[in-house]
Amino acid sequence: MKQLITIVILSITLASCNQNQKSMNDNPEQLANDTTPRVTGIGGIFFFSDNPEETREWYRMNLGLEVNEWGSSFEFRNANRPDEINYLQWTPFKKGSEYFAPSEKEFMINYRVQNIEGLVRNLRANGVTILDEIVAYDYGKFVHIMDSEGNKIELWEPVDSVFTNMGGKTTK
Repeated sequence: MKQLITIVILSITLASCNQNQKSMNDNPEQLANDTTPRVTGIGGIFFFSDNPEETREWYRMNLGLEVNEWGSSFEFRNANRPDEINYLQWTPFKKGSEYFAPSEKEFMINYRVQNIEGLVRNLRANGVTILDEIVAYDYGKFVHIMDSEGNKIELWEPVDSVFTNMGGKTTK
């Protein structure tokens, strides 16, 4: 579990550094209009837990996370559009949940993406295993893929305004 948390923290740090470097080098107006199919950040961190309820409560009591029945929603600002609020979902799943299948790993990462349809076309052309079709909800579009190491990855093209309009407590 410590290795998983270390990997997740390093991934978030690297993604943040890469995003900051890109935003410093590019024209903000150009970035706001960019529709290149790609990952734009981390959308969620999901991991197995023997007791998700106790795990959520431990993180609430000891680390100050605002929790609900799904875990915790972390609120942050979009680096390219600072007035826009974005979200990252942290969720412990009951050990053995089929949601991570066919991966046999203890975790799954959700990546925020833009132009999910174009990204899926590119992934198919590169021979990447696409596990399902793109599904749309009012809060965004989702699809699942497998990476070269057998990790199931969730891709999410978010509609963050839905979460903002819902209100509720978030971890900031």
